[in-house]
Amino acid sequence: MRRIWAICSKELQMYFFSPVAYVAFAFYVLLSSFFFYINFVNGQPPIVDARSVVGNTTFVYLFIIPLLTMRLIADEFRQGTDELLLTSPAGIGEIVMGKYLSAFIVQVGLVGISLIYPLIMSAFGTLDKPVMWLSYLSMFLLGCAMMAIGLFASSLSNNQMVAGISGFVILLMLWLLDWVSGGMTGKLKDYVGQFSLTSHLTNLQKGVLHGGDILFYITLTAVFLVLCIQVLERKRWR
Repeated sequence: MRRIWAICSKELQMYFFSPVAYVAFAFYVLLSSFFFYINFVNGQPPIVDARSVVGNTTFVYLFIIPLLTMRLIADEFRQGTDELLLTSPAGIGEIVMGKYLSAFIVQVGLVGISLIYPLIMSAFGTLDKPVMWLSYLSMFLLGCAMMAIGLFASSLSNNQMVAGISGFVILLMLWLLDWVSGGMTGKLKDYVGQFSLTSHLTNLQKGVLHGGDILFYITLTAVFLVLCIQVLERKRWR
């Protein structure tokens, strides 16, 4: 655990020194504030509902998470520090978990920043608290899974830009599966829709806590972390 935390601390410091991370954070705040203004301030809906904020903010994840994760491993390859890292006493699993933990903490920060919107909304009416918290849980779980996918994409290339584009393409494909499955029929529709990033948000954002939805995001996160470990293991023995 000490090695995981050491790697995590180093990555968190790198976030503070990375101009790309500042751009991603600024982009996130700007877009989420814009959607909040359009939907709540300008739209003036009849009821105070935090789900509109959550829905739009999770869409912003599609663009900023590849920016926030593309450096994590690709930069080690670019700087030539990958050999030093891969031959260090820390295991590949510890390296991946340390880097993912830093992304996880950033995700906690992103969710924390967006809590300001329901705080403002609460001054104009009563929020449905269970629905709001479960909606934010859906945002958190989705972001954690997307961070794992971005980390995996970062392990595929020594070029940050390529890693970022790869992460965006993988996320976009998984995001659109729900839409693609809408054009299908029968069991194929259900089967394809199960793998969509967004289809498991619906119940939580309705205020329904379903274990299968939570398990999906945890499993998706674990699968991409294992894939990331496998990619680095292959590179270690090459």
